[in-house]
Amino acid sequence: MEHLLAILGFAAVMAFTPGPNNTMLMVSGANWGVLPSVPHMLGITIGFPLMVFAVGMGLGGLFQTYPVLHEILKYVSFVYLLYLAWKLARAGRHDADGARQGRPMSFLAAALFQWVNPKAWIMAVTAMALFVPAGSPMLSGVLLLVAVFALMSLPSAAAWCLFGTAISGFLDSDRRIAVFNALMALILVVSALPTLF
Repeated sequence: MEHLLAILGFAAVMAFTPGPNNTMLMVSGANWGVLPSVPHMLGITIGFPLMVFAVGMGLGGLFQTYPVLHEILKYVSFVYLLYLAWKLARAGRHDADGARQGRPMSFLAAALFQWVNPKAWIMAVTAMALFVPAGSPMLSGVLLLVAVFALMSLPSAAAWCLFGTAISGFLDSDRRIAVFNALMALILVVSALPTLF
């Protein structure tokens, strides 16, 4: 029971604290609302636990064996986050027809994003090191982590998206939308900077 509570605490803190997923969900909620953002939320909810499973079943060991792979992933991830930040900064303004520009991230894009999300890698590798001790039954330990992260992912995704929706009333002009999105894009980039160093 203590082991499970420790995993739940770790997963809750990791899932609910700011990071690339949560920043993008807040922007999605603020710009397009909850319902259009559901595929984005579900992509994270399913994509991250699948990544945890893959790391637990040996993918994380590749980085220990071939550290250059980790370096390559780190820089590719950062470049992709810069691209996403640029898209976020430009999203949400109204076009000539009055419709919002851009659209929320799709289910597949959100699920695949986990593979280049620096915080997701840190969470997955750290969870494996902390909560699946050497010599323990590997599959059951990995499946427990997958289940806990799946349990935490949806409430976290929904909370951040709802927070974005709650502040959308303040974003009643293209100027405010532009400032908000630019600020969130900057936070997205800044949140990834520590992974480079």
